Amino acid sequence: MNAVGERYTLSSELGRGGMAVVHRARDARHGRDVAVKVMLPSVAESLGAERFLREIETAARLQHPHIVPVFGTNQSSSNYCIGLGWHDRDTRHVEAAWHITPMVTRTALCFALWATAASAQDRTMPPESERQLARAIYKEMVEIKSGYSTGATTPVAEAAARRLRAAGFAEADIFVGGPSPNKHNLVVRYRGTGRRRPILLLAHTDVVEAKREDWSMDPYTFVEKDGYFYGRGTGDDKAQAAIWIANLIRYKREGFRPERDIIVALTADEEGGGPYNGVQWLLANKRELIDAELCVNEGGWGEAIGDTPIANDVQLSEKYVINYRLAVHNKGGHSSLPVADNAIYHLARALDRLSTFTFPLKTNDVTRAYFRAMSGIEKGPVSADLAKVADGDTIAMTRVARASTPWNAMLRTTCVATQLEGGHAKNALPQLAAANVNCRVLPEDEIDYVTATLKRVIGDSAVSVTVDGTPMRGPASPMRADLMQAVTAVTTSMWSGVSAVPMMVMGGTDGLYLRAAGIPTYGVQGIFYDRGDIRFHGRDERVKVRSFYEGQTFLYELVKRLAGAPVA
Repeated sequence: MNAVGERYTLSSELGRGGMAVVHRARDARHGRDVAVKVMLPSVAESLGAERFLREIETAARLQHPHIVPVFGTNQSSSNYCIGLGWHDRDTRHVEAAWHITPMVTRTALCFALWATAASAQDRTMPPESERQLARAIYKEMVEIKSGYSTGATTPVAEAAARRLRAAGFAEADIFVGGPSPNKHNLVVRYRGTGRRRPILLLAHTDVVEAKREDWSMDPYTFVEKDGYFYGRGTGDDKAQAAIWIANLIRYKREGFRPERDIIVALTADEEGGGPYNGVQWLLANKRELIDAELCVNEGGWGEAIGDTPIANDVQLSEKYVINYRLAVHNKGGHSSLPVADNAIYHLARALDRLSTFTFPLKTNDVTRAYFRAMSGIEKGPVSADLAKVADGDTIAMTRVARASTPWNAMLRTTCVATQLEGGHAKNALPQLAAANVNCRVLPEDEIDYVTATLKRVIGDSAVSVTVDGTPMRGPASPMRADLMQAVTAVTTSMWSGVSAVPMMVMGGTDGLYLRAAGIPTYGVQGIFYDRGDIRFHGRDERVKVRSFYEGQTFLYELVKRLAGAPVA
């Protein structure tokens, strides 16, 4: 017999693999037989004490018939071991011992995979009745045409309000309204004890336009196929809208009593902005309905490689938007008498110069935190480059920007042509050629700097460069310890080994307006997307069925923690 520390005495070997050996043992402290899993020295050395304890804490919380309990741990400079429940009647303890921690599940031992999958399914999936409710709400929302320019958000708000009334929410706690009959918002309040200020849960119900001829299916028909939900808005942002309503109804049915009011706001015109933007309208006209200590919104999502989750992103800041109008005016003339001074040619040369220009690479507090976190998650040479990016290495930034379109967008201001117009007749020289250039600007880059840079790059006085509309900027949200701890706790309980990672979103959200108004806003969903197949705003938009339901569980648990529920 061999001793492990003062507590366990090992006897027969039960099994071994590439990372650990499992023994039958005697627990001297409690006088009982146990199974002890001892990490191989090479594994213990690379694992480190902090990660060992973190992963065992996760394993100790699991409860399932096919997972034996964790009785204790022992660690020293030479080994790490785990004491597990012992069952004489069969060898289940051996299988459980091999998959009780995520390090071993990643070795893909075939005999343990079925039990691991069953355990994960139980931890991440809502009850069947809750899945059915969320799916029904989701389907109803997706099939309402709420495109920014051709649809209406009012039917979505009214549909959600009907469900809330049917669930017993008081009429006084439900508001439906807005600046236009077609652009209504929904705000509902679930009342708590009032010991803490409210939390706001935000989602927008408008979507980017979708044309049937561009899709392989009707974009406004909710389709479940091959493990995915398809339809315009399935990802941006009706998944989160449906989950907020389904979970709020569940809280009420379960009698949950939070320490703060939970406010859900489903708003109009996030995609297009303008005079009917729901968040701006509510701040200006009904702020008392949505005023809160903090807000949880879209903007952060789960990053996956294929089916493997790697990071649950938490959006703390975002780039801001400047739309520029590039225009060339000309006297025109008959097309049979062409001249070099052609408005379309001037514009084409300007856009060509813009296409080859890139703004300087740089980081800020949030992106440095993101790249530092990702350096510990990514594999291969890029891991070292990400760490160097976090330290301000511009050469590493260049390599990282070339390696990934999203990383490139995180590291610099970007400007891209998105719309064209020009000419007034097929047989006439154009009197006008114009383009919209959409810039996604780093928070630290000033409007005047971007404008001056574009004029310099274009280098043609015939091309006017003017700002279209009034750009708006907002500060980053503080990295609240309570929020990050809650996101981390729920993330690790659902996806062992996955970290919560702060990030700056490359696009824009309505969180911009809330941050500017003094309401810190955090984008997090727990809905994972394959980083190579994100279809927001694009053809055949989709979300994995499993990811949607996991997001439902994640947000249910996260909001309970943030709203003051006791943590077991």
